Amino acid sequence: MATPTHEVLVYRHAVATRLTHWINLIALSFLLLSGLQVFNAHPALYWGQKSTFARPWLEMGMIDRGDHAIGVTQIGSLRLETTGLFGYSGAVGHEEPRGFPAWATIPTYRDLADGRHWHFFFAWVFVLNGLVYLSAGMLSGHFRKDLAPTREQLAPAHLLKEIADHARLRFPKGEEERHYNALQKLAYLAVIFGLLPLMVLTGLTMSPGMDAAWPWLPHLFGGRQSARSIHFICAGLIVAFVLVHLAMVIAVGAFNSVRSMITGRYAIRLEGDAP
Repeated sequence: MATPTHEVLVYRHAVATRLTHWINLIALSFLLLSGLQVFNAHPALYWGQKSTFARPWLEMGMIDRGDHAIGVTQIGSLRLETTGLFGYSGAVGHEEPRGFPAWATIPTYRDLADGRHWHFFFAWVFVLNGLVYLSAGMLSGHFRKDLAPTREQLAPAHLLKEIADHARLRFPKGEEERHYNALQKLAYLAVIFGLLPLMVLTGLTMSPGMDAAWPWLPHLFGGRQSARSIHFICAGLIVAFVLVHLAMVIAVGAFNSVRSMITGRYAIRLEGDAP
């Protein structure tokens, strides 16, 4: 005989967490799209202080092949044909070389100045929103109570079990759903206190004004071009995190997860009859 279960709504996300989450989503979306516009002004990346044009570690461009153009992306010594996506989209009205296609940039037309305006505006939105989130999280104890992993969760055997369960799409049930699992906690902490601050610092390093005020910034990352490369890599890692996050939201139940980030209430199923 099957054990009866009942559904309970638990309070999972505070108002500050929910509000800053959605503002962050908007800010990061515009930062990414406008950042690709800025990147398109010179679609190549280098290491060090200066651009060594003959030796980029990543470059997107267009070359002629007979009577037609193709897009090419080169990473180190590896050269890939990426027509339609990177280097050259071939879209009507956008036949010129472009690192990223028009549909992936804000604005869609080639304009470094407008791209920078969008990027800087939402950079301020992102930073101020982040300060609100950090302040609220520290005052409420959110980081200590909800995101700090326990010693048991950090045990190698436990982490390996969670990885195996996630690979088989087996997720916590019942009482375990009340709290984040170890993989969630480690991922969120890595993004909040690792990737996002690194994005801000490398972004500041690319500003000549900030370099003049804080000359130690370029040295911190091995030069302005190195900072630009790290900034680009971090953006890619954040996109990867968001894609995995969305996949997990869908896997565990999109309606329940989105509702919890709007209302704060998350539904879990407990064994036994409803009280």
